[in-house]
Amino acid sequence: MTGPLVPFREIVLKVHSRCDLACDHCYIYEHADQSWRTRPKAISDEAISWTALRLAEHAKNHALPSVSVILHGGEPLLAGPARLRRVCEELTRALDGIAELDLRIHTNGLQLSPRYLDLFAEFELKVGISLDGDRTANDRHRRFADGRTSHPLVLRAVELLRQERYRHLYLGLLCTVDVANDPVAVYDALAELDPPRIDFLLPHATWDQPPARPDGSPTAYADWLLTIFDRWDSRGRPVPVRLFESLFSTLSGGPSLTESLGLAPTDLVVVETDGALEQVDSLKSAYEGAAATGFDVLRHSFDEVAAHPGVRARQLGLASVGETCRSCPVVRSCGGGLYTHRYRSPDGFDQTSVYCADLEALVRGVERRIGAELVPLAVVEPGALLADDQDVTRMLSGTLTGELADGGGPHWEDNWPLLLALDESGDVLDRLWGHPYTRVWLTDALTAVREERPDAPALLRRLPARLAAALVLDGSGPELRVPHDEDGVLRLPAVGELRPGAGDGAAPGDTVVRPDGDGFLVTLPGRPVLRIPLDPAAGARVPGWRSVRRIGGRDGVPVLRLDDLDPYRDCYRTPAAERLTDEAVAEWDRLLADAWPLLLGAAPRQAAEAAGCLSTLTPLAGPPVGRIPSPDRAESTGPGTEPGYGGIGLVRPSSPGEFAAGLLRGLRRSKLTALTRVGGLYAQDGEWRHSSPWHPEPVPFSVLLTEAYVRIGLAALEPDGALGAGAALAALDRAPEPTAAGHRLLADLRAELDALRPDPAAPADLAAPAARTGSGRPEPADPEPSRG
Repeated sequence: MTGPLVPFREIVLKVHSRCDLACDHCYIYEHADQSWRTRPKAISDEAISWTALRLAEHAKNHALPSVSVILHGGEPLLAGPARLRRVCEELTRALDGIAELDLRIHTNGLQLSPRYLDLFAEFELKVGISLDGDRTANDRHRRFADGRTSHPLVLRAVELLRQERYRHLYLGLLCTVDVANDPVAVYDALAELDPPRIDFLLPHATWDQPPARPDGSPTAYADWLLTIFDRWDSRGRPVPVRLFESLFSTLSGGPSLTESLGLAPTDLVVVETDGALEQVDSLKSAYEGAAATGFDVLRHSFDEVAAHPGVRARQLGLASVGETCRSCPVVRSCGGGLYTHRYRSPDGFDQTSVYCADLEALVRGVERRIGAELVPLAVVEPGALLADDQDVTRMLSGTLTGELADGGGPHWEDNWPLLLALDESGDVLDRLWGHPYTRVWLTDALTAVREERPDAPALLRRLPARLAAALVLDGSGPELRVPHDEDGVLRLPAVGELRPGAGDGAAPGDTVVRPDGDGFLVTLPGRPVLRIPLDPAAGARVPGWRSVRRIGGRDGVPVLRLDDLDPYRDCYRTPAAERLTDEAVAEWDRLLADAWPLLLGAAPRQAAEAAGCLSTLTPLAGPPVGRIPSPDRAESTGPGTEPGYGGIGLVRPSSPGEFAAGLLRGLRRSKLTALTRVGGLYAQDGEWRHSSPWHPEPVPFSVLLTEAYVRIGLAALEPDGALGAGAALAALDRAPEPTAAGHRLLADLRAELDALRPDPAAPADLAAPAARTGSGRPEPADPEPSRG
């Protein structure tokens, strides 16, 4: 097993090994492993002390901010108040000053009383109650040994927890699914008890001992749970349901919230009443000794258990599931199911879950019902993308400030309050957040601070210049003291730069910048006030000043900044060009004027989008890259360096047609990058490889998506470039990576591709590919050789 050790953050501490109920679905007493018979009934003082010591040692060695300890059984309340107090005191004392302690107990509630709850309140120990629903459902399995019902006593325990003085201890209800029960009656009975959370748990089963399916349906458990989902949803989702919340998270690209779903590595270990250290309890359903490690707290550390092959096998994420699961589109959400449920003798755990069909039906059923609400507005409304992407940059500035913890230096500390005030008062700072290279600067500064790089202070000193630039472009606002860069140049992003005169060197101290209508005033230390107009032509007459020039603006052509000054513009794989001559700027302007009608005529919708979002064009050095993108030629240099939406880099084209294609290619790349940032289109990119119609070797999801997205967009100008796109979309659509937002984007791409068909007899890969149906895989079209 490779990879770093995953520390345990959750400890299940068995404080009593017997139970006062005789539940016939209990994995401890009724399933394959019967080791409970040889263990002491109650945990010993020695086991308690060593557990506390080992846990404190583990938390300190791994710098864990918090650990969770779940008191369990059997029935943990049978340990009695005195022994439970001893457990709480030992754990609290051992972890004091090392890690926050989250104490919980899972109980059937029969013994619960104010005496226990007063003790639990003293240690903030939260209580989870096992209850399978209404009386009929609960009595199906959860009875006393003599057959008596336990339901009234459990309700009494829940009512105690609902009292005002104990309500803060109420953790929630745990319900084991039985498809023979009425799902609506079960849910209603649980919801009526106003729990903070409901956990629905699939009964432990393996391929050797499969779950009951009274009607023979392979999706009986999914159907049961989806019936509850519909009831829960129609009632306004009044109580959190962990299973459904976990699916909401994974369908949005986030982590699983439960061990029974998702690919997150396990971080749980069990301490038995005799001090034995074991793997997760559910493994007892597989075979005798399945959970055993051979370790105990008296002689072994938690690190030794964490390195156990059985534990490591459940910490490998995607590598821990079989080949069938790895290629399944829903594996990010289901995670191959609970590890225990994959067991089949003599093959072990290397197969799908015994609930595989249920898990796939559940994931797809939930996505079908609520997928639309998980899709950000920016994915479906192009007008919302620009504002949302600016918000992401704004939040990045807040993250940087949080990392600084009042250590950003005077230039940051003095200007941050003004930035906050301006940000709350209107749209002045939209010019700051919307400038595409603000994001690149913030990312660089954040990385420098986190890595404690020596250039971090210099990067933070650039905040006043960017803030001053936004105020200057707005035409009003207070004066700001702006430091020069290290080379003595005053740089105002998106505006221009002021260089000291020949032989002057860098003036000492800060420069004072004050907005002044259609220009701004600059006061250098010891020099007269200088007024610089914003108009580049007028600014050209000011000694030492170089404006960021603009092209376009006539005959319906949008105005674009031709930014050849910003120090963060060099964020593309092709290097940024040096400062252009006036003649070169005029040539760019002429090419744009001739290219825009071509783009408007061929792709009017995309031209309208470009007019609304493109703000900055940066000239790049080198030969043109061609119209069709190549997956090994990313637009930006790497993760985190992408400019904000609306900024593109372009090598000077040789013709208006090349310019139109370059603009369209840049727009598509910029938009997809922003959509990925804002919309969370996919997760775990790089874990899988997918066949590409344009390349001989499989590529990551992001590469195939980018190429398909750009090729389909460019098809308005280069129709042949989209050949093979149908096969690419089919591969993307059946991949595990896309979120609900990603599937919506793929559906829109299919519609866009379908609109390109000249007639119904067009080649299949110019049409929308076959819809996803389970694990069906449409045959790809013959690959189209790469053109770019």
